[in-house]
Amino acid sequence: MNPRQVADYMFNQDEFSQWMDIRMIEVKENYCVIEMPIKKEMLNGLKTVHGGVTFAFADSALAFSSNNTGDAAVALNCIINFTKAGKEGDVFRAESILVNDTRKTAVYDIQITNQNQELIAKFVGTVYKIGKKVTDL
Repeated sequence: MNPRQVADYMFNQDEFSQWMDIRMIEVKENYCVIEMPIKKEMLNGLKTVHGGVTFAFADSALAFSSNNTGDAAVALNCIINFTKAGKEGDVFRAESILVNDTRKTAVYDIQITNQNQELIAKFVGTVYKIGKKVTDL
């Protein structure tokens, strides 16, 4: 399978990403761009996007980019910095880029922006390669 097919295979089993209404925009080896509309149910008590929603969105980008070669990888460590509050009606976009790759781990930089290209959050995710194929799990 090519990277897009692997990402689609994963997405079809990922009920949570589907619930968030994530759309796959672009997929290349160890790379992806996804989008998600911000719904009322994603807001916190301050009427801004809940940090957990932003984190989960970035985590989905990490999953689709780090597994799309067909070799399974799981999150080992993730760090997020929130730079701007999102609001209902926004459309978040996450771009995940591989920055370091070793035999057992890889590091990805993920930027989340809104429809105005304003930086919402910066996420760095480290994955551990578990030695199995995505389609075997």
